[in-house]
Amino acid sequence: MSKRKLIALLLLVVTAGLITVGVFVLCHHCPEEGIALTKGRREEHRLKNRSSRPQANDFDDSVSLSSLLQPGNDTTRWSSARAVRIEGFVVALAAGKLELCNCLAPCDRDTHIDVAQRPDAPSREHVVVEITPRMRAWAARQGLDWSEETLHRDLLGHWVQFEGWLFFDQHHADESENTAPNNPKNWRATAWEIHPITSFRVVH
Repeated sequence: MSKRKLIALLLLVVTAGLITVGVFVLCHHCPEEGIALTKGRREEHRLKNRSSRPQANDFDDSVSLSSLLQPGNDTTRWSSARAVRIEGFVVALAAGKLELCNCLAPCDRDTHIDVAQRPDAPSREHVVVEITPRMRAWAARQGLDWSEETLHRDLLGHWVQFEGWLFFDQHHADESENTAPNNPKNWRATAWEIHPITSFRVVH
């Protein structure tokens, strides 16, 4: 092997090693604020990455799946400081994209769950609820399996009750029926989410 090829091979090995170490660090040591350059983004990421479970006085009992689906601009209808409890059919479930709030780590993705009032509801009548890597890790410490595979098996097609913190995802406001009515690209009813989910149970 020529000296040039040997150097190229060594550089490739070192680069692969650095990438592996970087991914490991991001997967296990992503801070609550994720990767954020502005104060607003850091606060947004902290809200998404909450790991405290809501107490009884944190719940807004006026919020239900039906009220979340209520038409009209809902930007200020609810508060991200409150927790909610809703029930509905789980009509879709999938891993989220790589996100800055999760340090773009491929092993740390949210699980996106679409909830609707009926199994055949169109996507613009769906409410999104999300399980975060932090809550998945919390569940594992309790002996619970909140992996995507298990959630898909146990929740999809069932009527499920979810609890967790409210969050208004402004980055999806222009894709939500309540804040961008009649936009053909809408794929959800509202930019309000339960994010993160802190508990759930299958009702039937």
